[in-house]
Amino acid sequence: MSRPQSRGLGLLVVLAVLLAAAGCGRKGPPVAPERRLPAAPAGMSATVEADSIVVSWTVPRTRVDGTALRDLALTKLFRRAEAAGEPAKSAMVSRGEVVGWEPLAAIRPDAPAPAVMTGNTVRWVDRHGLTIDHRYIYVATVIDSTGRSSAPSERLAVLFLAAPGPPEALAADAGDGEVRLAWKPPAGLVDGSPLRGDISYVVLRGAGAEGALQPVQAEPATGTTHVDRGLANETTYRYVVRAVRKEGEATAYGEPSMVATATPVKRTPPAAPGNLLAIPSETLVRLTWTASASPDVAAYAIYRATGTGAFVRIGTTPAINIVFTDRDVKRGEQYRYAVTALDSARTPNESPQSNVVTATIP
Repeated sequence: MSRPQSRGLGLLVVLAVLLAAAGCGRKGPPVAPERRLPAAPAGMSATVEADSIVVSWTVPRTRVDGTALRDLALTKLFRRAEAAGEPAKSAMVSRGEVVGWEPLAAIRPDAPAPAVMTGNTVRWVDRHGLTIDHRYIYVATVIDSTGRSSAPSERLAVLFLAAPGPPEALAADAGDGEVRLAWKPPAGLVDGSPLRGDISYVVLRGAGAEGALQPVQAEPATGTTHVDRGLANETTYRYVVRAVRKEGEATAYGEPSMVATATPVKRTPPAAPGNLLAIPSETLVRLTWTASASPDVAAYAIYRATGTGAFVRIGTTPAINIVFTDRDVKRGEQYRYAVTALDSARTPNESPQSNVVTATIP
């Protein structure tokens, strides 16, 4: 074969290879794989609760490029201890782990226990190897169904402050639409040391025998008493109190006190009925009056006195009635009458007496 023919054949082979390469794969510019990674968790927060650190964060619903994250497989939590003044250690992900950090949890969205997952928020209680007055740093990541991990969340630093013990001798005294609470400070901190720091108190309340307890005020109380107002009468309320210790920017919540219960009752009497009239006859005295102005009157009580004697209750009638007939009378006797209103409280409150009227039996 001549040299020109050989050279032409080689050019044809090269051209064929180039055409084959151009025809392979999808057209258009490639998308960088990292733009399709899940976004990092956000909203890292924590509270010190007695013997634990409760960490919460929000899992993402999108990827870094803004597209929806529909195949969330895991959310992971990592921790490391840092001494005061120690340089902050960066968090770098390699093969789904944060290098040099202790893995605490790998939480599946469809079976999060022992974590609690509400909507996009995850709550994890960390009790693993904690030491009082040590600083712990947390980061979280998420992983999709193909094993691709997000970047770590922002670092969350928590000082594991010694929490106060439970408040003592909680007492609840019911009033009219209110409960007055009083308690004693905790005996000390949970590590056995004396009570110290800025101590305040969170009062929690629940209605009935069961149900969640919720704080009754926006800010903790600074003293050891509290009056809980605006309550429903005849409803039993449960109370506990938790002590809160604050040192600098660190805060620790102690265990709750023993439960105290109280049932507010109405103690304000209704208004008195008025315009009492007595119409005697030979065998009876017919009484009539004007209804009390109070809306919660349940009944009226009728009182009678003979001559100058003391008043004695001789009967009651439902609030719908404003008449009463006294048939237990004797001819020639003189009687005095008065009427009061009774409300619907568990222990009824009684109004002052109406005007007094006199009737003589002919």
